Amino acid sequence: MKAFVYGAKGSVGSDVVRFLTEKGVEVLGGTREPKEGEKRAGLQWVYADAKNPSKGTEVLKEVEAAFFLSPPGHMNQHEILGPWLEAAKSYGLKKVVLMTAMGIEYAPPETPFRKLELFLESSGIPWNILRPNWFMQNFQTYWIGGILSQNKIFFPGGDAKASFIDTRDIAKTAAALLTSDRQNNQAFTLTGPEALDHNQIAKEISKVTGKNIEYVNISPEEFKKGLVSAGLSPEYSDMLVYIAGVLREGQAALVNDAVKSITGSDAISFAKYASDNQSVWK
Repeated sequence: MKAFVYGAKGSVGSDVVRFLTEKGVEVLGGTREPKEGEKRAGLQWVYADAKNPSKGTEVLKEVEAAFFLSPPGHMNQHEILGPWLEAAKSYGLKKVVLMTAMGIEYAPPETPFRKLELFLESSGIPWNILRPNWFMQNFQTYWIGGILSQNKIFFPGGDAKASFIDTRDIAKTAAALLTSDRQNNQAFTLTGPEALDHNQIAKEISKVTGKNIEYVNISPEEFKKGLVSAGLSPEYSDMLVYIAGVLREGQAALVNDAVKSITGSDAISFAKYASDNQSVWK
């Protein structure tokens, strides 16, 4: 079997590549700098770039299955991935797995992510859609600045809980679905095994680092200011502020067993994630 993975150097995509190659699948890994990709058995780097979404889609005629996700920082998900899904349809792929976001099924049909989902569902391609909750890995990317500089997690989440998910579980789930047709044409909300508030998260990170990490419940306005100063566009920052508000209202606390039902393995706990990644906060 041969599969294409979009965003193959990212936190989710790189693990999708790893899990697929471990299964013996030959992978074409899409990235904007294919010449700089690490050499690995079973992996060939090919061109795919959000800034030039129509270029490179012809590689899909070489594969049976494909995994797509929109790169972070972009609001025009349909413009970025639409040409790839069109190509997947025209080349008659046997399976496409698309990652969007938890709750996107409730968005208006013209919303870029929802528009992608609806196109895929009506394409005739066997499909799965993955809608993960907030990533555990956000604490080593988006929120790491405050942790490293001030021992604080700055976030406007109140005391609400969220079932944070490890990106490794998203990738493992995607790889399982790409290599099976048992659960075709279904969408899955993916969560971690427990719902935690940000004070509990701070305690877990404190435990593995020996630091006194604290959670600071900032205002949405402060949150946006920090995102923009970190280099995110105002539009993307507004989107993050909005979904942070959804979390604050308690709508990200759902816990399910989708990861285990698909992969056969329990979802990774935040304690395990924190232990595995403690060096990033030191």
